[in-house]
Amino acid sequence: MGLLPSLSASLAWVLLSAVLGTELGLQESLLLKSLGLSAKPNPKTPVPVPSVLWRIFQRRKTLPSTDKDLVDGCRVEEFNVPGNIIRVFADQGHFLHEGQPQRLLCLQKRLYFNLSVLEEGEHLTMAQLEIKFSHNSYHASSQGQVFELRLYQTSQMSLRGMPSPERSRKLLVEQSFAQLHKSLLFNMSRVAKDWRTYSGLQSLCTSIDSFLDTSLLVVTLSQQQCKASRRRRSAHYPAVTPSNLCKPRRLYISFSDVGWENWIIAPQGYLANYCLGECPFPLTAELNSTNHAILQTMVHSMDPEGTPQPCCVPVRLSPISILYYDNNDNVVLRHYEDMVVDECGCR
Repeated sequence: MGLLPSLSASLAWVLLSAVLGTELGLQESLLLKSLGLSAKPNPKTPVPVPSVLWRIFQRRKTLPSTDKDLVDGCRVEEFNVPGNIIRVFADQGHFLHEGQPQRLLCLQKRLYFNLSVLEEGEHLTMAQLEIKFSHNSYHASSQGQVFELRLYQTSQMSLRGMPSPERSRKLLVEQSFAQLHKSLLFNMSRVAKDWRTYSGLQSLCTSIDSFLDTSLLVVTLSQQQCKASRRRRSAHYPAVTPSNLCKPRRLYISFSDVGWENWIIAPQGYLANYCLGECPFPLTAELNSTNHAILQTMVHSMDPEGTPQPCCVPVRLSPISILYYDNNDNVVLRHYEDMVVDECGCR
């Protein structure tokens, strides 16, 4: 008989844990959806973070707090284009063996970028193709040979960039170089808007001993997750208030604590803060109160049972940028609004 209470308590704990686990799973799914993800990413073969994304992330991270109010969440200033999401797609194509030129220093490669991960509401504003080489320059030989590069867009392509029986192609780029730098950049914004279902570039001819890899940087704008640029606010230094009054409280969110450390690259966490405290009568200017809140506290002071006090809520928030792997192991830099509580007020 003495085991029954213990058994009942254990069963109750198991049921409670299951309910809490289901609730947490639902909350996580809703949060991931708000971040633009269908499920929690689980990168199997993480690729190195492109240097361009590191530079942009570090620049935004080191902005003074007084300048963050000027950040336009709907524009990528580094490229001077609208956008709040930057992705770098690695080339998933393959080298072509059939029909290869006889020259030893020439090869052909099919470039394939899967842009189907772009969400329906995203507007593509920039696409930049980068071709990397293993040394700083390629010098033409004394016989007057030059480096030639041709890029074609395939109009018909089967799954994963495999050639279709009746494919056709359109010449996009044809350039010759007497000297080739370590990296070449090509603007593909005009043609990339048609690559939402497939991405095929064909017949890259380059030096077989110097070619490294190819990637496509894509900037998109998601109107649902951006706001217009905010005006600079005058510096606000709240007066020293008793600890029980409404004000921001420190809250550091560590991504490892919520089990997201394997797909979020940076930051490892951030100071999110939260609002807590009372909104007593009479409300003062330091409590960032609205006229409605002031009147509500007056009514509450006369009828505390029938009318509640105003709530202590965020009244000014600032954004952060997150660098992460998506569900296709692409590296993404995304700007998220309203992530950090800067000021609290009574509402």
